[in-house]
Amino acid sequence: MLKVIKIGGNVVDNPDKLTEFLSAFAGLNGPKILVHGGGKIATAISKALGIETTMIKGRRVTDAETIKVVTMVYAGLINKDIVNKLNARRCNAIGLCGADGKLIVSQRRSPIPVDYGFVGDPQDVNSQLLASLIEQGFTPVIAPITTDGNGTLLNTNADTVAQTIATAMAKHMDTELVFCFEKKGVLSDVEDENSVISAIDKNDFERLKADGTISDGMLPKIENAFNAIAGGVKKVVICSSDCVGEPGYGGTSITA
Repeated sequence: MLKVIKIGGNVVDNPDKLTEFLSAFAGLNGPKILVHGGGKIATAISKALGIETTMIKGRRVTDAETIKVVTMVYAGLINKDIVNKLNARRCNAIGLCGADGKLIVSQRRSPIPVDYGFVGDPQDVNSQLLASLIEQGFTPVIAPITTDGNGTLLNTNADTVAQTIATAMAKHMDTELVFCFEKKGVLSDVEDENSVISAIDKNDFERLKADGTISDGMLPKIENAFNAIAGGVKKVVICSSDCVGEPGYGGTSITA
């Protein structure tokens, strides 16, 4: 079973959590792919360079200067730091972004109704490249910078990148997708860390969305999870990064 595991910015930003996660990830048996988000480092470097960061509803606007920064940080600093630390743990990691080998070709998002700038929505994955690297014993570590295929780099949501990769790889082998973040799973009460909902199907999702239990950033994460299931991914789990080394991961299972 191929494991596609995504870690968010809150894990990347926390050196202790990242170290613990990478040790657990390196110890996982079988083929695996790691997709990582960006965290706050890009914002800090933008500020140091005098580049203003603009957010709309929690999403970064990626203008011509910002795409340079996020490419440097996500595909450079963060990606190579993770690769270096995994290799130190005897995990044969190789760092990539969507531009490498046209790994992920995206369409630039329409400026209507909101212009997010150089932001892309994945359209195609070079799954043969990933399958070849895995066959050679590599563990791909993928940053969420993609290409339009015509020379333009695009900032891309890391959850969507992970879902798109998992769906593409499901055509080659049995695949599971794990979204790791700072919580133990999807919570029924955001004030109670232990109120993890063990499983969510589409009916549950509609009900929990309607009553406000699931909202904001969790909505697209779960929508990506259902898209993965619909695309042939065998298993999708939303859990804490602390649970990666545990059987079954714990957390919340997303079911059809």
